[in-house]
Amino acid sequence: QALANLAAPERTALNHAAQRIYAYAERQRLESWSYTDSDGTLLGQQITPLESVGIYVPGGKAAYPSSVLMNAIPATVAGVPELIMVTPTPQGYSNELVLAAASLAGVTKVFAIGGAQAIAALAYGTATIPRVDKIVGPGNSYVAAAKQAVFGQVGIDMLAGPSEILIICDGATHPDWIAMDLFSQAEHDEDAQAILISLDLDYIHQVQNSIERLLPTMERHQIIATALQTRGACILVKDLAEACTIANHIAPEHLELSVADPQSLLKDIRHAGAIFMGQYTAEALGDYCAGPNHVLPTSRTARFSSPLGVYDFQKRTSLIMATSTSAKILGKTATCLATSEGLTAHARSAEYR
Repeated sequence: QALANLAAPERTALNHAAQRIYAYAERQRLESWSYTDSDGTLLGQQITPLESVGIYVPGGKAAYPSSVLMNAIPATVAGVPELIMVTPTPQGYSNELVLAAASLAGVTKVFAIGGAQAIAALAYGTATIPRVDKIVGPGNSYVAAAKQAVFGQVGIDMLAGPSEILIICDGATHPDWIAMDLFSQAEHDEDAQAILISLDLDYIHQVQNSIERLLPTMERHQIIATALQTRGACILVKDLAEACTIANHIAPEHLELSVADPQSLLKDIRHAGAIFMGQYTAEALGDYCAGPNHVLPTSRTARFSSPLGVYDFQKRTSLIMATSTSAKILGKTATCLATSEGLTAHARSAEYR
């Protein structure tokens, strides 16, 4: 019903974004596999979806249908049978964009609850809200703290910090474009990080001039200004190799390679949540509709973490099936190693076969 109630442009945009996110997610899905070893032992890996997932969607004055699509669609593609969405409704009504996105993304139940108490309800269950196996989705500091507190009882996606963008630019991109890309993350939060790296000092000055001219035109100009003053930077480097070294150290959530040949730099980039290649690839495309997930590691965790994906909603289980012949072959090795570790029952368990 909510989808039908949307204005045509919003419905079209939501459908278009959902289609692209589904298409990308389908390519991420893991499949079970197995093989028979030379001694006759069957070995493999079984892939199964999680049974239930809780999705937290921020509410209040702002609506985040994109957050619904990005968090729910990978779970749907993974085959999760129960997707429970919680979202606060302080004005007493549900946002139709959010509900429409939930319908497109495969959400099965929606509850009007928010804050840390919503996370607790998903983690432990209530009389009306079922307990889930994993909780995903962004929220304020209280929601983040609650997710951290319940981790272990349930899985969580990640503990996300403030938004980040780092742009490496060779000076050929219009400075207004770069300024607006920096704004696009700075407007999220006063603690957001926005950094430009360039080989050209004159170009850096051009971008700074664009920032000064465009900033007053932004609705969230005070937030942007604070973010740029406290966690913004323009860095001059001698070459692109140095730029990549700095980028790898920062390990940004979003990395724009606004250079003539961005693909040539990929081999040098090891740590970034998402990479946006070329001057026409605005970071905002990734936030909404390009296809890859916008739930990305922050605070340098891209050194060891990955974007949210279908694989986060799938479990991997190892498979082993020995034959009478292979049990004897493997048993000798297992017995020897178990004995050396002083684990007699292990050794005899293998010997008996």
